[in-house]
Amino acid sequence: MIYERLVRRALFATGGGDPEVAHERSVATLAKLGSVPPVLAALRRYYAVPVPTDVFGLRFPNPVGLAAGMDKDGRALRAWPALGFGFVEVGTVTKLPQPGNPKPRLFRLPDSEAIINRMGFNNAGADALAASLRATGPLGIPLGISIGKSKAVALQDAVADYQASLRALYPYGDYFAVNVSSPNTPGLRGLQDRAALAELLGELHATSAGLASAHGYRRPLLVKIAPDLSNNAIAELLEVCNDHKLNGVIATNTTVSRDGLANRDTYLGTEDGGLSGRPLAARACEIVSFVNRQTEGTLPIIGVGGIFGADEAERLLDAGASLVQLFTGFVYRGPAMIRQINRVLAERD
Repeated sequence: MIYERLVRRALFATGGGDPEVAHERSVATLAKLGSVPPVLAALRRYYAVPVPTDVFGLRFPNPVGLAAGMDKDGRALRAWPALGFGFVEVGTVTKLPQPGNPKPRLFRLPDSEAIINRMGFNNAGADALAASLRATGPLGIPLGISIGKSKAVALQDAVADYQASLRALYPYGDYFAVNVSSPNTPGLRGLQDRAALAELLGELHATSAGLASAHGYRRPLLVKIAPDLSNNAIAELLEVCNDHKLNGVIATNTTVSRDGLANRDTYLGTEDGGLSGRPLAARACEIVSFVNRQTEGTLPIIGVGGIFGADEAERLLDAGASLVQLFTGFVYRGPAMIRQINRVLAERD
């Protein structure tokens, strides 16, 4: 409640109410906190709740993670574990550095507890992230890296672009998420089509196998899917994942649908971009359940979409997710929500 009444109000007013300015200042503040060990230790004592979970060969201190997009370039990595997260996913990162789409490109829909973004994979590039992660060192929790296609790279050259990012970052990630589902890079979602996805995942699996042999360790590969796919399309995607031995699925990315918006948010709902937050909760749960049934529980799922407390997290886990991720809910509710979710999950165990 303190976060919502005081901290969130101050953050939402930052930069004249510009959400992107508030986001950047928040990440910068957390990055500074990350350089003060006594502060991190105090935060960890309060927020960290152990709920050990093993998924695709990794040990997670708890199953609640930070979704990609919050800390694209890994600037605040020391702070996230102290706030109670059991894992962190950085990115989406592209091989080439890129500024992203023109501003404004981030919009809050507070009555709907939602966000629309059309950021466009703004990031400093795979090589810069690799250097940053090398300097940061181990986090003590698993680190995921979401990789995407550089906007300047033609769709027919996407495979080599993804491979370059995977090679540059392989020593630093504990798992890799292949993002083919953002609505904010032209043509990207076409990579979810069966033939294109089969080529991409087949080549990335081969590249990963070679890197595993060279480095002496294996990094799981996951694919992140859109909530706007039909069940038939998801079933085809899962067949491709099985054919190429993918290790898991992240369900879901943001949606282009505007269903479920509160009346006072409908004017912002006309903005282009992907919608995240509470309106996505039901669809995310449906897809997690469908993937779980379709794969008979054999493919690990990271559930993401519309989590604002323990109820939504439990719903995704009960539907078949092994782990969950937060983004929009964290923006609206703050770190106390992570603690609350993990305390409830710890009592379930």
